[in-house]
Amino acid sequence: MEKIVILTGAGISAESGLGTFRDEGGLWAQHRIEDVATPEGFARDPALVHGFYNARRVQAAEAQPNAAHKALARLQRDWPGEVIIVTQNVDGLHEAGGAQSVIHMHGTLAGALCAACGHRWTAPPEMAVGEPCPACAAPTARPDVVWFGEMPYHMDSIYDHLAGAGLFAAIGTSGQVYPAAAFVHEATMSGARTVELNLDPSTGASSFDDVVLGPATETVPHWVDQMLISQ
Repeated sequence: MEKIVILTGAGISAESGLGTFRDEGGLWAQHRIEDVATPEGFARDPALVHGFYNARRVQAAEAQPNAAHKALARLQRDWPGEVIIVTQNVDGLHEAGGAQSVIHMHGTLAGALCAACGHRWTAPPEMAVGEPCPACAAPTARPDVVWFGEMPYHMDSIYDHLAGAGLFAAIGTSGQVYPAAAFVHEATMSGARTVELNLDPSTGASSFDDVVLGPATETVPHWVDQMLISQ
């Protein structure tokens, strides 16, 4: 049975109360991306960045997986082939919804990273400026998230999965952030069928074979039902 590779973005977690970059009134609307999501911003004002991610960590910890997260876990469980979930999200809602071995290409709020030696550990609920690394004691702890201008994680593994995919699905993504925005082209070149499920068409919607529009909590469970019926 064919391998399914699924890319998820902020749109799949929005209905769990976690805002996207473009939501008005959310955490992101209160800050410039350059100030809180770049290495330069962290170097300029680490207290601001830690405060921003501490708030995101609390928000994510309180969020619950929605019907879309649970549907993808069900597809992963019941599909006779391999189902790989790659997410741009830094929350843990896929895992909370039952998904296994999720590839977090942009890191995770639950993790801390030493900017000096690269050691990773579980982040405390609140991180502070100058927090020492458990491995090297350098006062350079930062959130283990990928900021703009940094290379996403696990790219070799992701490209290997795309090369073997029979179906590629993008769910809740804007189609504006690379390299993820080019995954549809990678999958197409490998012969995969492609589908986008989104509230509104993404920037790259025309590159997909099929586009399904609507809230993720409605479209994703229905799509999973159809996939499992057709197997």
